[in-house]
Amino acid sequence: MAVEKPSSAKIFKAIADPPTTSLQRLKGLTTGALPTFIDVGNSFGAPAIVEDNFINQLIQNGKRVVMMGDDTWTQLFPNHFNKSYPYPSFNVKDLDTVDIGCIEHILPSLYEQDWDVLIAHFLGVDHAGHIYGVDSTPMIGKLEQYNAILEKVIEVLQNQSGPGNLHENTLLLVMGDHGQTLNGDHGGGSAEEVETSMFAMSFKDLPPMPSDFDSSSCELDLDNKNICISSIQQLDFAVTVSSLLGVPFPFGSIGRVNPELYALAVGTWTLDNYKSGDGQNQTKLEEWLQNYVNVLCINSWQVKRYIDVYSALSVIGFSSEDLFHISDLYAKAEENWSYTKNLFNESSDTSLPDLKRQIIAYFNFLSYVAELARFKWTEFNLKMMGAGIGIMLLSLCVHLLAIKEVNASYGVSLPGMSFGLIFAFIMVLIRACSLLSNSFILEEGKVANFLLATTGIIMLRYSIINRKMLLEAVTFLVLTFILRIAIEAGLSKQAATSQFLHVSSSWMLGISISQPVWTYVAEIAPILALMILGLFLFKAKSSCHCQGIPKFVIVGTILSYLLIALHWASESNMVDLPILHKGNGKTYIPRTIYAIGLVQLSLLAFVQLFSKEENSNYDRNLFVKMTSILSTWSSTVILLLGKQGPLVALGFIVAGYCITRLEGIEQQSNGAARISILKPLSVVQWSLLAVCLFFATGHWCAFDGLRYGAAFIGFDEFILLRQAILLTIDTFGFSHIISVFGLPLLVACPSLFNRSERKRNLSSIKLFLVFMMYGLITATTATATILCVAIQRRHLMVWGLFAPKFVFDVVGLILTDVLILLASIYYFCGAESRTLRDRGDEK
Repeated sequence: MAVEKPSSAKIFKAIADPPTTSLQRLKGLTTGALPTFIDVGNSFGAPAIVEDNFINQLIQNGKRVVMMGDDTWTQLFPNHFNKSYPYPSFNVKDLDTVDIGCIEHILPSLYEQDWDVLIAHFLGVDHAGHIYGVDSTPMIGKLEQYNAILEKVIEVLQNQSGPGNLHENTLLLVMGDHGQTLNGDHGGGSAEEVETSMFAMSFKDLPPMPSDFDSSSCELDLDNKNICISSIQQLDFAVTVSSLLGVPFPFGSIGRVNPELYALAVGTWTLDNYKSGDGQNQTKLEEWLQNYVNVLCINSWQVKRYIDVYSALSVIGFSSEDLFHISDLYAKAEENWSYTKNLFNESSDTSLPDLKRQIIAYFNFLSYVAELARFKWTEFNLKMMGAGIGIMLLSLCVHLLAIKEVNASYGVSLPGMSFGLIFAFIMVLIRACSLLSNSFILEEGKVANFLLATTGIIMLRYSIINRKMLLEAVTFLVLTFILRIAIEAGLSKQAATSQFLHVSSSWMLGISISQPVWTYVAEIAPILALMILGLFLFKAKSSCHCQGIPKFVIVGTILSYLLIALHWASESNMVDLPILHKGNGKTYIPRTIYAIGLVQLSLLAFVQLFSKEENSNYDRNLFVKMTSILSTWSSTVILLLGKQGPLVALGFIVAGYCITRLEGIEQQSNGAARISILKPLSVVQWSLLAVCLFFATGHWCAFDGLRYGAAFIGFDEFILLRQAILLTIDTFGFSHIISVFGLPLLVACPSLFNRSERKRNLSSIKLFLVFMMYGLITATTATATILCVAIQRRHLMVWGLFAPKFVFDVVGLILTDVLILLASIYYFCGAESRTLRDRGDEK
């Protein structure tokens, strides 16, 4: 259409402002204001927009609006539509419900006369990108479906576009609210995410756009036809469409009326005839330019009024220099306009160039305000930021003093400036300093893996010197290498040239699965890993003589593993289980697994609240507790992570075992008479392992790194709290939940393997110190992130990279503290009196 009718149909590259979540884009499109970063938190429960907006102006001025599609519109604009057909928008596995609803209503609505503005928000392409990636068969199917419905819509509009017909003055806009990366995600500020498209078509015969205001670039297509693409800022959408519909501009808009889109609807000139000396066309051109200048005059006045009100009411606002420059540009534009209007009244021959200069003057004013707002509108209160950083640093000091006090209270001295302590401090310091660089934040998983491998090499050196635990040291290094490959594969999901998109959505398949042998490996390997995990649990139950509730919990987890294997088999092409494909068959198994997990957690909570600890072996009892709680969480975490879950769990168990076995090997090589209770290096290794697992499972610190599909495993409908819990478990399952509750492995296993290591029962004290050190390391990293984002607050990537990293680290710190609190209640219940009694016996 753009090739055949270039003056009536035009393609625009629409450029959005990050972040690019759907909620923020809809707010930006309708208010004409810049998005607020914190609005990302409202993406799953959009509150009504309180700012003045395009939809509100339509309603206040008697326009009738009909909406169909994404229900985010009805959340943002409740009671605004004459008719609405909303459909749930957050089930990313559902590619068709919203689109089918739009198709059912859009064509009949085109024959109705009960609307002035019709909004149809299709959603299948967004969901297909999230689940399958851009280069996928479902995506191609959705695009073909959209093309077919668009052809029907244009056909209806064209048939009724003649003079006096229903759609004589109709303007068709087909647009995206944001772009997508190649793996279908969005939310950040990369070019793929902020660049989308807009197709605008008027059903009138219009003259071509004059070159003075034409920003299009033209290229030959495959058929050697000239196709031109213009550019428009999404910031300009609200005021441009408001001007076309004759409603006031939204109060807070800082956009400008786009001349190409404005001309597409109301253009009446041809510059070529003007240049040839046609006086009639010159008059038409002057008339149109004067109308456009009038629109820009109102547009500039509205922006200037808003800036004045904002500066008067804001605590910080713009600087006096910026306000002076804004006022100066506006005053010059208004002065020129007064001069130009006088020339028009005198019918001067120089009025046409003056009109063009006037348009440029308004452009300069509006462009300066928009760029200034983008650069400075975020209010950075340096005093509050300094206070926050000071509180975090103070908390770290208190944390260190608390650790020292606990050691002193129980008669255990700090290990002094040992190599292990200094080395652990250097590892944490390097990781903290790396957060100052946007490049190192992008490669954070690789940084953590490099530091983890460095600690492994040190352990290997001491293992060779002592001639013991060489197998554990080598195994640990091999695991870090495997994690490095997994992290590289996970990062490739963010890359524009990701080869994994053509293969599988899972990072573990880097080989073409078109070959039958690899298909079988990909299907069987996760099942075998589940069987090995079940075998580990069964042996742990037998070796520790688990009785009562812990025994039933472990048996329940083994049953959940069998159900997970059955669920994956039902989704496999290798096995046909028709019973599980009928109705809600696929949802029964995940829901059963969730229910088993809830029952297990309830039983463990009941045991801690109402039973007394009678086992005389504290270390063995601690190991049983840890095995019970980890097995309870593991089934849900593995199910949500998909077929990579069992392999990651096996890697976690083996790596954790190696860390515990290698703990204290440095003191042994130095001939220490007594191994200190405080060994921070093993806790640092555990923390780095948790970071590696976060990135190895395909996550990263950005909102497009959230795996929304995991929130709908077992469910088709969207309920905010339920889906938020599942998404949190998927995102932070191994890196936070399993890691925190697995920390007793550093305490219980050394005691079980080597009972002669200590003569006093200080396991509970050591566990308390391990929790405190782990929390200290997490808090140190979060403090470094806060400090770095404060330093880089004017960095080009502040909203695309530093701010999401800040949010993820702060959420991770809060979650870690909450989990440590819950783990302390769980593990220390009944242990305090036993520790005190043991200390009394020793005295």
